[in-house]
Amino acid sequence: MSYSAFMAGLKRARIEIDRKVLADLAVQDKPAFARIANQVKAGIAH
Repeated sequence: MSYSAFMAGLKRARIEIDRKVLADLAVQDKPAFARIANQVKAGIAH
């Protein structure tokens, strides 16, 4: 998934998180980032 699609999915899922925190999660807390990514994917599918 592209970055722009991911960011649009975040907005659609009403998840407010800035790029810095998102990047920190991706590096420091992969399970939390995966949960967010799954919510974004689910929101895009609907």
